[in-house]
Amino acid sequence: MNTAAATGHHRSTCENCGTWLQGGYCHLCGQSAHNPTRHFGHAVEEIFESFWHLDGRVFRTLRDLFVPGRVANAYLAGHRVRYIAPLRLFVVLTALTFFTAKLVMTPVISVDTDPLPQDAASLAEGAGPAAPPRAAPEGLEESFAALDSVAAVERERAHLLRDLARDDAPRALGFVFAEAQRRIDAAADARILELGAEPTPRATPSPEPADGSDAVAARPAATAADPDGADTGTAETVASGNAFVDRTMRNWERLARDPRAIAQFLFGAAPATLFVLVPLFAVLLRIAYFFTRRPYLEHVVIALYSHAWLMLALLLVFCTSALGDWAGARVPVIGTVLSALVFALVCWMPLYLLWMQRRVYRQAWWLTVLKYLAIGYVYAMLFGTVAVGVIGFSLFTM
Repeated sequence: MNTAAATGHHRSTCENCGTWLQGGYCHLCGQSAHNPTRHFGHAVEEIFESFWHLDGRVFRTLRDLFVPGRVANAYLAGHRVRYIAPLRLFVVLTALTFFTAKLVMTPVISVDTDPLPQDAASLAEGAGPAAPPRAAPEGLEESFAALDSVAAVERERAHLLRDLARDDAPRALGFVFAEAQRRIDAAADARILELGAEPTPRATPSPEPADGSDAVAARPAATAADPDGADTGTAETVASGNAFVDRTMRNWERLARDPRAIAQFLFGAAPATLFVLVPLFAVLLRIAYFFTRRPYLEHVVIALYSHAWLMLALLLVFCTSALGDWAGARVPVIGTVLSALVFALVCWMPLYLLWMQRRVYRQAWWLTVLKYLAIGYVYAMLFGTVAVGVIGFSLFTM
């Protein structure tokens, strides 16, 4: 009776778990006694309360993260509600950092710089000046029907095959590429026959092996008309008999033709590498500080906040570097200042980790430096090993 009167218009029991309420929140499941669907004011209040509560935690976590060891020490001391959980913070910052890296740090190069294939170029020698750009019709037949010479048909066929060879779809769909190449050749040959000429015999692409290997590629990269296979100077990969090696090397050759694709690929593989390294880094901390009697999960928290700081610093480096390149072309002084800021951030990253290790574990400086160097050396070797493994696996599955 007294509880019901104290809560006013609130229900006497929790709507979620049925527990008797003793205040504005259920002491068992934590759900609020307010029902936002019953009162418009409560709905607005809940929206703003949630927003400012989250915003406060984000701002406080990022602000305190700039002070080495502050967030980790507070979290391990039990002040967890103030900050974003370490795993969530690490995941969000990692995703944001490498997404930004793909946008601002990937080099911009010309995509379509390949010359015409040799057979199409020879046919086009006597075709006169190139026709002005035209809007591409919807279908293959309409595309070739708009052309009025054999040379133009061959050029159109070559460009379609080139675009097909550059497609980023998985290699397991080789039969799709073989069918697409067959349809392009058939449409081109039909138009050549309509123009009163005899089409050149085409090499029939072999189907994709059933086991998914790339010993015989189904893409049009090996045809005479494919510029990526004939004019780039890159020899076709010789089959080694190992499906993993053949597939990986062929995918790497495809990436090697485009530096922008390499940068995007490496930035895409970096998060997976870090997710593997964080628990390994915690193992190194556990070994180095075995006599501190800290449980392994505390070392995981320290490792997560350490890597979260690295991601935040890299995010600032990427954004500042991109801003410096843009501003430096207009106001050189600003570009110089931002370049110095990037240099300072890069230098501060390892010093921050050393200072954080000293503040969290509270050991003498000389001992902290020795352990820091030992952990850094082993971590660098682990980083190289894991990175090679992740890159190799990503090359195989791309």
